[in-house]
Amino acid sequence: MKKRMDKKQKNIEIDMRGQVCPSTMLVALEAINKYGDELHGGMEQLCILTDNREATNTIPDIAVNMGYAVQVDRQDSFYRITLSCAE
Repeated sequence: MKKRMDKKQKNIEIDMRGQVCPSTMLVALEAINKYGDELHGGMEQLCILTDNREATNTIPDIAVNMGYAVQVDRQDSFYRITLSCAE
């Protein structure tokens, strides 16, 4: 199933660099709940920036259990965790 091309997908970016778990997980959960309809509808992606390695496990685990597709990318000195609609 492909996303419709007539919808412009927006990125919501949350910068949590410098924070540690469990605060990173709690902030991520708050954002997932706030933007859940848009994320599940494929209208938005949630991008979380973190330098906490533990968050690269806890946040994706929770997001996958909630039905989201997750991608974790290592960038220079931080990680980008992207949540989107599971296909």
